[in-house]
Parts: sequence; structure tokens; C-alpha cells
Amino acid sequence: MKFKFLLLLLLSLFVIVGCNPTNTDVSSGGEDDTETETETETETETGGDDPEEVNLQLWHIEDGPSGEAVQAAVDRFEEANPGVSVEVSKQENDPYKSKLVVAMGGGNPPDVFHSWGGGWLEQFVQAGQVKEITNDIDQDIYVEAALSASTYDGKVYGAPVSMAVVPVFYNKEIFEEYNLEEPETYEDLLAIVETLDSNGIIPFSLANQSKWTGSFYLMYLAERIGGPDLFSEAFNRTGRGFDDEAYIEAGHKLQELVKMNAFPEGVNGMNYDTGQSRQLVYSGKAAMELMGNWYVNNVREEMPDFEEKLGFFLMPAIEGGQGEKNHVVGGVAPVFSVAETSDHKDLATELVKELASVATATDMANNAGDVSALIGVEYKDPYVQEIAAVLENSEFMQTYYDQTLPPELATVHLDTTQALFGLSMTPEEAMAEVEAKAKELLD
Repeated sequence: MKFKFLLLLLLSLFVIVGCNPTNTDVSSGGEDDTETETETETETETGGDDPEEVNLQLWHIEDGPSGEAVQAAVDRFEEANPGVSVEVSKQENDPYKSKLVVAMGGGNPPDVFHSWGGGWLEQFVQAGQVKEITNDIDQDIYVEAALSASTYDGKVYGAPVSMAVVPVFYNKEIFEEYNLEEPETYEDLLAIVETLDSNGIIPFSLANQSKWTGSFYLMYLAERIGGPDLFSEAFNRTGRGFDDEAYIEAGHKLQELVKMNAFPEGVNGMNYDTGQSRQLVYSGKAAMELMGNWYVNNVREEMPDFEEKLGFFLMPAIEGGQGEKNHVVGGVAPVFSVAETSDHKDLATELVKELASVATATDMANNAGDVSALIGVEYKDPYVQEIAAVLENSEFMQTYYDQTLPPELATVHLDTTQALFGLSMTPEEAMAEVEAKAKELLD
């Protein structure tokens, strides 16, 4: 009897010891406990032996080959992170801006989102809605000027993929037919406008419902007249303002083009996103379009045969002005950032790193006509080689006003510029309104 009791006692002890794992003294704070907790967190985030199913949301506006490059980056990320899926939402440019503002305000933005850096991203940074990634990315792989677009007070909040420049694209066949050459001066450009209009061809195709498309003209004219410091002085409140004579003269030159029939009828009601302006160029009804180098991507997606007709030149200098022909309007996009409200910020940051990688930048450069924001990309696309050379030879880049200015001021700039195209405001009225808002927000 005593033997049976001892046997039962030993069996009970064996069961208790066997069910109790070793090294589980939570209060000890030992090395083994740290490793166990770290392993559990890693398995949850990256998909270990028993991964939690994680879904990330990505919003962007890239289409055509650029969109395909984004999807390829997502595919690489998902392959490297089993158990993690990315829900990709591709949206049109203008609706996207409003939708993201609403999502941010409502506290339910996507985990990763597209931006242009500058003032547009900064509004979310200042509201504490964007994760800082200064120490999460290798800053040395990015072009310094590109990374600066998403750096505020020395802290990085977004990773750039591409850079852009805004030249004048033109139909080489039309230029040859009317014996036109790329203009060396602004007077040469006005002569081209007159020749094309007299022959029933729209000189500049423009769809200005979005407003940012028409802003390119005012930016270039103002820089060519007032020089590279004009905008920075007005923006930083260190000299000339947005009502400076250079801005007023730029407005008059813009309206001079309108009165010369340089643009399509109903220009302020035409939609760029749906391709209305490009269709005029494809059909031969219009000869030129001032647009970012993503235009090449649009052509390859919509009318690939037209690419052989496509040439480009930079806006020429204006006699007596302070700007030069090798000064360009341009920017950085896409820039990918992580929302501070994301439930999986570490994974979302890894997705950003894949989206803003050399592999993605190379894909966009050679298939979508983008200039890389990352160092080490080899260009195979002849258009990109030419555009990259333009950027390399440029002495100054004026970043997009609507992405650099605070959103409220950018809206006034865009609205008044559109009104200049519609001849519903004088340049003096338009610039006074912009300057008044600048004093309210920036002084």
C-alpha cells in the first residue's frame, strides 16, 4: 500500500514538472525572458512559425508602368513577409488629396500613403499623424535634394522614389510641317504660338480644371522674370512678396497667352486625369503641352505609337528677366510615408523601404520615364537619360507651389491662377489676394 502511494506521488510530480516550462520566471527580467518576448513580437509582425494574418493598406496615385512598379514592390514585400498582405488602392490625383485629408482627420488613414513631401505632407506631420522614420531608413541611398522634401526640423517622415522636371513636350511632326524650331528665347516661343494659331492648331494643350496644371505656367513665368529667389523671398517673408511686380508681370504674360488663343476653349473645365488635354495632342489638334516628365508614362500607356513624335524643350528665358533657361520647375514624387495610427507601424515601415528601394526606382526609371530619387540607378530609357541630364545641368529647381505652400495658401494660389486663365481677375487683384493670405498665415 505504501509502495503504491509513493508511486502515485512520483507520477504526480512528474506530470507537474513536465507541464511547467523552464525559464519562465517573468519577474526575473533575465536574458531568456527578453528573447522569448522579442521572438513572440517578431512572429506576430513578420510571420514566424505561427504568424498572425496581417493586412496593410496602401494608397497611391501611380498608374501605367509606375503603378506596375508599385505593385511589383508590394509583391516582393509580401513574398518576404509570409502571412502579411497589402491591400492596394490606386486613386486619381485630385480626389485622392481630399480623401486622404478626410481619412487623416477621421483617424482611419491607410497604413502607408503617397505624397509629394513639401507643405502638403508637413500639414500631417505637424498634426502628429505621420511616423518619423529618420532612423529606420538608410538616408545615404537617397539623393539629398529629394530626401529634403520630406525632412522637417532634421527629421525624416517619408521616403522618396522619383524626381520630376516640367518641360514643354511637343509634336515633332507639327514643328517640322511648319518649319518650327525649339525656341531659344521667349519671343521665339510667342512666334511659334502665332504660327500655330494662324494655321488652326492649338499651341498649348491644357486641362486646367485641376488648377495645378495651369500653375506650371505662372511658376515658370514668375521665375523667368523675378529670378530663382523670388518665391523663396515671398514664402519665407525675407524680401519680395507674392504681390511683387515680377508676379504681376507674370500674370500679364499669362493672360497675353490666353488672348493669343494659346490654349483650348473651355480650358478651365477640362480634366487632365481623364486625358482630355493629351487627346488633343495625340490627334494633332494641339502641338505642345507643359507637363511633368510623367507625361512620357501617359503616352506609353495611352498612345505608344505617338512616342516617336514626342520631343521636349525647357521654357526659354525672358529678355530682361533674372531667370535662366536651365532653371526648372520640378518636384519629388512619389514619397511614401507611414501613418502614426497604423496598428503595424514596423511592418508598414518595411513596406515603405521596399516601395522606396533601388529596385522600385529602377523599374520606374526604365519603364515609366521617372528620374530616380535614389543613388545607383542605371538608366536604360533614352527619355529618362535626357531628362536626368536636364536635372544634372540645372542650376536651380523651383518646387511646385501647391506642394510647398501651406495647403490654405496653396488653394488661394491655385484659385487665383485659374481665374487668370479665365480672365475673371486682373493680375494685380490675384497677386494681392495671394499676398494677403500669405501675411495671414506666414507673417
